[in-house]
Amino acid sequence: MSLFSLRSLPVLIFSLFISCQALAQTSDVGEVTFPNSGKPETQDSFLRGLALLHNFEYEDAAENFQRAEQIDPDFVMAYWGEAMTKNHPIWMEQDRDAAIAILNRLAPTQEARIAKAATDREKDYLEAIEVLYGTGAKNDRDFAYADAMQKLHQKYPDDTDASAFYALALLGTAHEGRDFRIYMQAAAILEDLFCDHPKHPGVVHYLIHSYDDPIHAPLGLRAAQVYSKIAPSAAHAQHMTSHIFVALGMWDEVVAANETAMTVVNNARKKKSMPPRACGHYNFWLEYGYLQQGRKEDAKKLLKECFETANAAAARTENASMPGMLDPDNSSLGSFVQMWSRYLLDTSLWNSEVTKWVVPLGKQYGAQITYEFVTGFGAVKRGDLPEARKALEKMKENHHLLVVSEKKGDESELSYPKRAEILEDQLQGLILAAEGKDSDAILLLRHAIANEESLPVEFGPPFVDKPSHELLGDLFSQMKRPKEAITQYELELERAPNRTSSLFGLAVATARAGDREKSNEIYNKLRKIWQKSDEKPDDTRLLE
Repeated sequence: MSLFSLRSLPVLIFSLFISCQALAQTSDVGEVTFPNSGKPETQDSFLRGLALLHNFEYEDAAENFQRAEQIDPDFVMAYWGEAMTKNHPIWMEQDRDAAIAILNRLAPTQEARIAKAATDREKDYLEAIEVLYGTGAKNDRDFAYADAMQKLHQKYPDDTDASAFYALALLGTAHEGRDFRIYMQAAAILEDLFCDHPKHPGVVHYLIHSYDDPIHAPLGLRAAQVYSKIAPSAAHAQHMTSHIFVALGMWDEVVAANETAMTVVNNARKKKSMPPRACGHYNFWLEYGYLQQGRKEDAKKLLKECFETANAAAARTENASMPGMLDPDNSSLGSFVQMWSRYLLDTSLWNSEVTKWVVPLGKQYGAQITYEFVTGFGAVKRGDLPEARKALEKMKENHHLLVVSEKKGDESELSYPKRAEILEDQLQGLILAAEGKDSDAILLLRHAIANEESLPVEFGPPFVDKPSHELLGDLFSQMKRPKEAITQYELELERAPNRTSSLFGLAVATARAGDREKSNEIYNKLRKIWQKSDEKPDDTRLLE
């Protein structure tokens, strides 16, 4: 059975909703309680740092833990907290050297550090983090750390943070991408905590991560509706709610969440005399939400601001030396390429000035692949097949370089050779279709679909820039094969609910197939989504 054909959720959702009632609001960054041996004057900084740690506001968390250390240089849990900010389980990132340097400031050896702990519980927390940053490969240490946190969770069943960190540690063992078995194990731990601790930022946050896919997202809606309220000063908390909203196709909520997140980010930057952030994860999701709402001008404004920032950053050495598809959270170049790709693919404005917005990418092979794919895609749409073939050849060259860089171990987590293969199949398929070789084109796109479906389920906007089911649906629609197009659009809408390109394609295909009632129903849904659209929705294609 397909993962996207499960329909057994409503009863479970109802039982979860009646199991706990109204949730109170809190303020700032959430509420945590953590007994510890630190001096009374350290508690505000330590507990704020802990709450920020649960919110993935790692830099601010570290600053608060450092303040606690300065007040009480022997406060072992403050060093534990600061070292924890160097491990990012969901993102599969870890700065082991930095973490060990922090622990060494407490004491130079594991034995000496643990000896400083005032209680057995604090010793257990320290022993667990020594496992996390111990010897051996990171993946092996992730599993060992999850085992250590399981023991801590079992030993201290009333310790909310031990349980929450155990659930997070489990999520950090899904090294190959979303594993439903692991994610539901984490969710089961957190569900036990949620009703009694609805203001705990870790419990609510990690529940959202456990459920942020189209199958389980209805189960995460309660947490999404709460999280932004309990941690209004945490930008990540504001954004994080949109993980559920994207998975459910709730575009107004996606936009509102990421607009708020960017307001929090930029207010904090203003206090530090820093300019507003133009690129990054939140702006990428915000742009995608605008595009689904039909707000092309708002999306273009965001993209232009990121373009200007990326151009200014292109010459800096930290970007010039980094291969692969740069992490959009940390790189304006990677962010711009993602945003540029989404804008053009979701607006089809292939003759607009945006097509000429280019930044030098150097050896960023993954970003180059995305750039050449979009360039080739636009060339096909404009009827320039020589330019499309040229872009395809450049994609293949960068694909080879990407594989080589991964073998050297210097490629970022966001780039996967299989994604490059999917994009190559898609562009080659489009070229073949333009040449009148329909059967060959369909075969290649079905191969792209198989590859795409073999990838782990991703959260957020589709991982493949132009989803393969949608692309094949578009091709069938062009070939006047509406029934086959309908199948593809419906399959994509299971993977990306309420994605408007697929909804519109489905409305057109059902009209062509003679089902005007269903077509009108779909188009009425689109009209609601497009209430803030720049243009009046054009339904003339439904009459073709």
